[in-house]
Amino acid sequence: MAKTEVYSWRLDPKIKMALESEARSEGMTLAEVLDRLAEQWLELRKQRNGDDEAEQARLHAAVAKYAGTLSGADPYGSEKVREVVRKRVRERNAH
Repeated sequence: MAKTEVYSWRLDPKIKMALESEARSEGMTLAEVLDRLAEQWLELRKQRNGDDEAEQARLHAAVAKYAGTLSGADPYGSEKVREVVRKRVRERNAH
Protein backbone atom coordinates (compact mmCIF):
# COMPACT_ATOMS: atom_id res chain seq x y z
CA MET A 1 0.00 0.00 0.00
CA ALA A 2 1.50 3.33 -1.03
CA LYS A 3 1.72 5.85 1.76
CA THR A 4 0.40 9.22 0.68
CA GLU A 5 -0.92 10.76 3.88
CA VAL A 6 0.97 12.66 6.56
CA TYR A 7 -0.28 13.15 10.11
CA SER A 8 1.48 14.76 13.03
CA TRP A 9 0.54 15.15 16.66
CA ARG A 10 2.01 16.11 19.98
CA LEU A 11 2.87 13.46 22.51
CA ASP A 12 4.65 13.10 25.79
CA PRO A 13 8.44 12.90 25.31
CA LYS A 14 8.55 9.72 27.41
CA ILE A 15 6.08 8.02 25.08
CA LYS A 16 8.05 9.13 22.04
CA MET A 17 11.29 7.79 23.51
CA ALA A 18 9.64 4.48 24.40
CA LEU A 19 8.19 4.13 20.88
CA GLU A 20 11.56 4.93 19.30
CA SER A 21 13.28 2.42 21.60
CA GLU A 22 10.79 -0.31 20.70
CA ALA A 23 11.14 0.49 17.01
CA ARG A 24 14.93 0.15 17.23
CA SER A 25 14.70 -3.12 19.18
CA GLU A 26 12.34 -4.53 16.52
CA GLY A 27 14.48 -3.28 13.64
CA MET A 28 11.65 -1.07 12.43
CA THR A 29 11.15 2.60 11.77
CA LEU A 30 8.92 4.60 14.08
CA ALA A 31 6.48 5.01 11.19
CA GLU A 32 6.28 1.21 10.80
CA VAL A 33 5.58 0.79 14.51
CA LEU A 34 2.87 3.42 14.40
CA ASP A 35 1.33 1.81 11.29
CA ARG A 36 1.28 -1.56 13.04
CA LEU A 37 -0.24 -0.07 16.19
CA ALA A 38 -2.95 1.72 14.20
CA GLU A 39 -3.80 -1.44 12.22
CA GLN A 40 -4.01 -3.54 15.39
CA TRP A 41 -6.19 -0.94 17.10
CA LEU A 42 -8.55 -0.76 14.12
CA GLU A 43 -8.79 -4.57 13.94
CA LEU A 44 -9.55 -4.74 17.66
CA ARG A 45 -12.31 -2.14 17.22
CA LYS A 46 -13.71 -4.10 14.28
CA GLN A 47 -13.76 -7.32 16.33
CA ARG A 48 -15.28 -5.58 19.36
CA ASN A 49 -17.96 -3.84 17.32
CA GLY A 50 -18.57 -6.78 15.03
CA ASP A 51 -17.93 -7.05 11.38
CA ASP A 52 -20.70 -5.06 9.70
CA GLU A 53 -21.10 -7.59 6.88
CA ALA A 54 -21.50 -10.44 9.36
CA GLU A 55 -23.97 -8.41 11.39
CA GLN A 56 -25.99 -7.54 8.31
CA ALA A 57 -26.08 -11.22 7.29
CA ARG A 58 -27.25 -12.16 10.78
CA LEU A 59 -30.00 -9.55 10.70
CA HIS A 60 -31.16 -10.60 7.24
CA ALA A 61 -31.32 -14.24 8.32
CA ALA A 62 -33.36 -13.30 11.39
CA VAL A 63 -35.81 -11.24 9.34
CA ALA A 64 -36.08 -13.84 6.57
CA LYS A 65 -38.05 -16.09 8.94
CA TYR A 66 -40.82 -13.51 8.93
CA ALA A 67 -40.76 -12.44 5.29
CA GLY A 68 -44.09 -13.06 3.61
CA THR A 69 -45.80 -14.31 6.75
CA LEU A 70 -48.10 -11.36 7.33
CA SER A 71 -51.54 -11.80 5.90
CA GLY A 72 -55.02 -10.58 6.47
CA ALA A 73 -57.82 -8.56 5.00
CA ASP A 74 -57.03 -5.42 7.00
CA PRO A 75 -56.68 -2.58 4.42
CA TYR A 76 -54.41 -0.71 6.86
CA GLY A 77 -52.21 -3.76 7.52
CA SER A 78 -49.17 -2.27 5.87
CA GLU A 79 -49.26 0.58 8.36
CA LYS A 80 -49.24 -1.90 11.24
CA VAL A 81 -46.44 -4.19 10.04
CA ARG A 82 -43.95 -3.03 12.65
CA GLU A 83 -46.45 -3.56 15.44
CA VAL A 84 -47.47 -7.01 14.15
CA VAL A 85 -43.88 -8.19 13.65
CA ARG A 86 -42.83 -7.03 17.11
CA LYS A 87 -45.84 -8.78 18.64
CA ARG A 88 -45.02 -12.03 16.86
CA VAL A 89 -41.35 -11.83 17.83
CA ARG A 90 -42.33 -11.28 21.47
CA GLU A 91 -44.74 -14.22 21.32
CA ARG A 92 -42.17 -16.50 19.70
CA ASN A 93 -39.46 -15.59 22.21
CA ALA A 94 -41.80 -15.90 25.19
CA HIS A 95 -41.66 -19.70 25.05
